[in-house]
Amino acid sequence: MTSIQSWVGSELDTQSGKCHLSEKCLKEINNTLEILDYNSLPFLALSPADVDMPCLKSLAHQIHETLTKGLGFCIVDRLPLNDMSNCQAKTIYWLLAQMVGRPVAQKWSDGRLIYSVTDLGKPSGNGVRPDVTNEEQSFHTDNSYNISPPDHVGLLCLQIAAKGGLSRIVNMVSVIECMKERYPDLVSRLFSPYFFDRQNEHSVLDNKTISTPLLSENEDGFRVRVSRNLIYQGYKLQDTIVDEISESALEAFFSIVDDPKMYLEFHFEPGQIQFLNNRLIGHKRTSFKDHPDLEKKRKLLRVWLREKGKRFYNG
Repeated sequence: MTSIQSWVGSELDTQSGKCHLSEKCLKEINNTLEILDYNSLPFLALSPADVDMPCLKSLAHQIHETLTKGLGFCIVDRLPLNDMSNCQAKTIYWLLAQMVGRPVAQKWSDGRLIYSVTDLGKPSGNGVRPDVTNEEQSFHTDNSYNISPPDHVGLLCLQIAAKGGLSRIVNMVSVIECMKERYPDLVSRLFSPYFFDRQNEHSVLDNKTISTPLLSENEDGFRVRVSRNLIYQGYKLQDTIVDEISESALEAFFSIVDDPKMYLEFHFEPGQIQFLNNRLIGHKRTSFKDHPDLEKKRKLLRVWLREKGKRFYNG
């Protein structure tokens, strides 16, 4: 099925998947920031070719190997936010992300390459992604409703919530292996299409839903697409219901995904950078309560990385 390692959360600990920034790497980062202070470029124009950062490039290679052949996730620990501005942290994050993979558009409407993940005070629904609410998310893979979802996802934590907002990740390879044992008759249904709400990320002339399987495999390898809420929203937009077999397959799948033994839970802390294999690792965060001070609201910065196709939203 895949080359990443199979694991369940109960087998891992809080140090699993962590890559620590060495003193040498931190010094290299500081030197780069000093150079950039005197040699300005528009933020998105910066590329690894503009800087001499062999240590960071070596770390990026390690991250990519972990994403594709190891645990499927990596947590870089961490950028010293007390010693640099958020803008400087964003710059280093952007450079590192480009060393790991190729950033692609995250919105159809404006093609933004860096996406701010913060609560906008609106309930999730068609056109409002759960990542800009404080609601508890279901386990999902990013952009599961798109023609060409990203292969990898990056997140930089700049500010945590006052309460809640724990991160959880789950290995979909292990989930499917478990499902084959417990519900062998239902696995095949996940290889057939479900409707997904496309979140208004498309032309007004396009369909509001996409029909695609949760599980698929081609020359690029195995891929899991999942977002429980967007599946049910997709069927609602189609003015139809999920049939009994399809519902049973979803319930079986999520009964395994939501088992605390299956997922790893951790605090995602300021300065840490999280990279995930979006083809095979599902993720979510719990509900949270923000600081009343707007300057202290929970804030992450996200990148999507995809190697094939165009950099446009639809690939």
